[in-house]
Amino acid sequence: MQLLSIKDCDIKNKKVFIRCDFNVPIDDYGNINDDRRIRSAIATIQFCLDQGCAIILASHFGRPKGEVDPKYSLAPIARRLNQLLRVDVKMAEDVVGTSAMSLAKALKSGEILLLENLRFEKGETKNDPALSASLASMAEVYINDAFGVSHRAHSSVEGITAHFDDAHKAAGFLLQKEIQFFSTLLERPVRPFAAIVGGSKVSGKLEALINLLPRVDKVLIGGGMAFTFLKALGYNVGNSLVEDDLLEEALNIMAEAKRLGVKFYLPVDVVAAEKFAPDAASRLCTVQEIPSGWMGLDIGPATVRLYRQVLNDVQTILWNGPMGVYEMDRFARGSNKIAHFVADSYATTVVGGGDTADLVQRIGLDEEISFISTGGGASLELLEGKILPGVKPLLKKG
Repeated sequence: MQLLSIKDCDIKNKKVFIRCDFNVPIDDYGNINDDRRIRSAIATIQFCLDQGCAIILASHFGRPKGEVDPKYSLAPIARRLNQLLRVDVKMAEDVVGTSAMSLAKALKSGEILLLENLRFEKGETKNDPALSASLASMAEVYINDAFGVSHRAHSSVEGITAHFDDAHKAAGFLLQKEIQFFSTLLERPVRPFAAIVGGSKVSGKLEALINLLPRVDKVLIGGGMAFTFLKALGYNVGNSLVEDDLLEEALNIMAEAKRLGVKFYLPVDVVAAEKFAPDAASRLCTVQEIPSGWMGLDIGPATVRLYRQVLNDVQTILWNGPMGVYEMDRFARGSNKIAHFVADSYATTVVGGGDTADLVQRIGLDEEISFISTGGGASLELLEGKILPGVKPLLKKG
């Protein structure tokens, strides 16, 4: 998958619109808890500065639902960009209103303008053509560097591209890196290739699992989704999370893995609890002995040992989805143990964004992973074999 590259785009001394993903976690006091997404955009922004560009940055933040809400202002993002770039970042009071338009028009070479939250405009998530045209009118060149939202057909991601020809639109360095990494992972992985797939539901990972099966050598299942597979095999899983409408699909996936010669692993023991709560009574048990009315909330130590042994000889590891309810310390042990083993592995290790990225960052292992995607939903759709709406217009012809 070859993308139009910012390096091949004539941006010198041009006014450039860069769609970024600055949707970062912020606490009640306006402090940014994790600026990884902001730091990931710096290479593209700095490259444009070096080319003498006037830069207009745009991003969404949270879900303000088309209404102006000070809680979702990008002001904290502007302050962080000031610190990272050591350049004064101007902040517009709106998205396509008087403030944004006048500041964009007056922007000079080497200056940066950050628009207010794109989702303050109702048309953003509806891919409104009028909003796309207004955003496009601000600049001569469009750069998409927002992988985390490229699976959304939004005005600033997909609609805006119609206003620029191939010589004046391109992918930024982050978007290129994400697409190239996942393309290589799915098309030319170094083998043996193992996929660790967790999270709460099979339905959220169903298409990804189906697309991955012909490409991997081993699949290791964890998290709540494991109980749908276990129940399909006839185990009594108590009150564990199960999608009863997908039991047959779970059996089909396991049968297809067997047909393809893919080793398919399920937990052999779990940490079960009386209820879904951090203070609930809990116990360790095999998957055959989950007490009636109890629920599995983490993989157990025997499963951790089994999965470590399974991963010992692999050369590529893809991990998407935690092994348990990692947000609660009592049920995070399995996920943490697997995270440490993956981080210490000599394999190429790829974490598919979202909760898994949050998990490895929480326990300080993010620097030990070969590649951490900045987009959970976007990376999942790539694993499903889809071409993202924000990426399709940036594909090289032929």
